Amino acid sequence: MIMQEDREVTIYDIAKYLNISAATVSRGLKNNPMISKQTRKKISDAANLLGYQSNTFASSLRSRQTHTLGVLVPRLNSHFMSSALAGMENAANAHGYNLIIAQSLEEVEKEKRNVLTMYNKRVDGLLISLSANATDIAHLEPFFKRKIPVVFFDRVHPHAESTAVGIDNYDAAYQITQHLIAQGCKRILHLGGNLLRNVYAERFRGYKKALKEHRLPFSASLHLVSNLSEQAGAEAARYILELPPAQRPDAVFSANDTAAVYCMLALQAAGLRIPEDIAFAGFNNDPISKVIAPNLTTMNYSGEAVGHTAVSHLINHLKGTSALYDTNAITLRADLIIRASSLKRGAS
Repeated sequence: MIMQEDREVTIYDIAKYLNISAATVSRGLKNNPMISKQTRKKISDAANLLGYQSNTFASSLRSRQTHTLGVLVPRLNSHFMSSALAGMENAANAHGYNLIIAQSLEEVEKEKRNVLTMYNKRVDGLLISLSANATDIAHLEPFFKRKIPVVFFDRVHPHAESTAVGIDNYDAAYQITQHLIAQGCKRILHLGGNLLRNVYAERFRGYKKALKEHRLPFSASLHLVSNLSEQAGAEAARYILELPPAQRPDAVFSANDTAAVYCMLALQAAGLRIPEDIAFAGFNNDPISKVIAPNLTTMNYSGEAVGHTAVSHLINHLKGTSALYDTNAITLRADLIIRASSLKRGAS
């Protein structure tokens, strides 16, 4: 059963698809206990398959656009994400749009529920940065089927009918690793994130490219994967301290600043000197990078610019002033900021 893209799916379509009554469908969608769990699941699955949107607003008040955009982020308690949301708010307000914001807390199942909520709220478009453990984007299919525009930002996934906004993580990580090598570092530990996500996979690739160019061997023992939290940084320090002195890294490149700083603190508490014993570089230029002593070398890119660009591009598409898919990727600038934490040789 194929639904026309120019009309909305109704409970009657679901009823016809399942060969049951519309009243049963209606009760099932409302989780009425009179309907068995098995039938309710069949109704829910069919509704998702056919692209049904629950009637949140009375049909007499319904319009093609709600002037509302959905925003899904992995977590709200991150400097980068809060900056991105500020940029989104500025762009949305300038065009008379509102935002509905939700977080996945890095769990794909929560992300899926949030996506369905956004769909049923009839958002005009969706902006999403993927959760850590999302292996595909099948849960976004209702948006693609109904031609509701989707823009990925920071953590992206390629799709022919979407646009991705971010930076060149591969080149940025290559620059950082090159800098550490120029400081005389030969055993560089990479404290990375989940390789399912493009940002961490690309940073890992850039790190390995720089090692290869300088004929430095890659060692799996110098690649740690974590959630890049404060605890992950402290655990990385414990891992380093448990290594025989001859096998310890002489530098750490962390895929974010938080893990880098907490790793630094733990190593300093154990008596290691930074950068003399071990140099450090992070990523994101969070405020914490300028509080830690010595200040942390990092990669600066504007979360606000990412958010503002993503929303502006989406709204321009909705207003018909530009096509969403003129480009499948918008790459913004990133700059290496060299600070004392990596300067083994005393100069950049």
